[in-house]
Amino acid sequence: MKRPQYKVSVIVPVYNKKDYLEECIDSVLAQTYTNWELLLVDDGSTDTSGAVCDDYAAKEPRVSVFHQENGGPTAAVMTGLKEASGDYYMFLDSDDHVSREMLEKMVQCLVGQKGEIVCCNHVLEKRRETVNVIMPLTPGIYEGKKLQEEVKDRLLGRESRIIPMSRCMKLCEKSVFDGNEKYYDTKLRMGDDFNLIYPALLKASRIVIMERALFYHYRYVEDSIVHGYDPQNAESVEGWYRALKRIIQDQKIPDGEKKINREYCYMMLYVMKNELRNPERNGIGKIQRIFRKPEVRERIESTPVSVTSRANALLYLGMRYPNQILLRILRMIVKRYDKHKK
Repeated sequence: MKRPQYKVSVIVPVYNKKDYLEECIDSVLAQTYTNWELLLVDDGSTDTSGAVCDDYAAKEPRVSVFHQENGGPTAAVMTGLKEASGDYYMFLDSDDHVSREMLEKMVQCLVGQKGEIVCCNHVLEKRRETVNVIMPLTPGIYEGKKLQEEVKDRLLGRESRIIPMSRCMKLCEKSVFDGNEKYYDTKLRMGDDFNLIYPALLKASRIVIMERALFYHYRYVEDSIVHGYDPQNAESVEGWYRALKRIIQDQKIPDGEKKINREYCYMMLYVMKNELRNPERNGIGKIQRIFRKPEVRERIESTPVSVTSRANALLYLGMRYPNQILLRILRMIVKRYDKHKK
């Protein structure tokens, strides 16, 4: 029996990624599955990325380009969602690429059910090595009670998320995004994917976790928002917390307050790591100002969390006891690690 040919909208936010963009687009053009459209959202690039997008659109009718003033990745994603015409949506970052069989293999997992999401794994492409990254959740099909108890109830408040909250590595039936616009915040630089994907996962009626399926190739870029120093990181996490709190309240998540506070503590590990990379001389003082705020201290001190990673345990120690001596030691450790990594 011939399988239905669902149309897939591949949405790619683009901002100043000319060095990687062609490899990204070419990986979509090379897909063995052919019923797709590619939406390139040029978010006010100041390099030649916009021109690269236009060149591809001129040659391939399935490629569309949308140019807009710079508004950040969430704004670009929202444009893509608005313009997409497919039955299913997939997101791809413009400095990453995907295996040629990705769409075909993921589409084979679909049954045409409203609210279904298929998740694959990814390969972390570092400068000196590649690392296979497999999500903790057991491969299989999750529906009904199993979906609720083994997935939805366990999405928040864990050191290692059972499903990554990245918008990438997922094939989503379009209705899972309906009505979630109120949670999106274009000002967020950290946690923006969370506010897109978490409510989508909550709306899912069927989630498929593929086995192995190392289709997505994530490029580790040193100066990216995730890996470089971002002076607005802490403010962004506070904005993320407010948005997540609204989702918890709207969706009436059981034990939502406890779960969100645990999630907040884990997110603050990233804040601590980020601020330890602050090149300014007053970096230690800024860390103390962030982690000594009354509301931050209250959340951290009243929320028991499990920290198993040695690196996270050190960061958590700094969160709990942000004194000068400890923070200077942690800063030295992070600097040595970054130097060795280069």
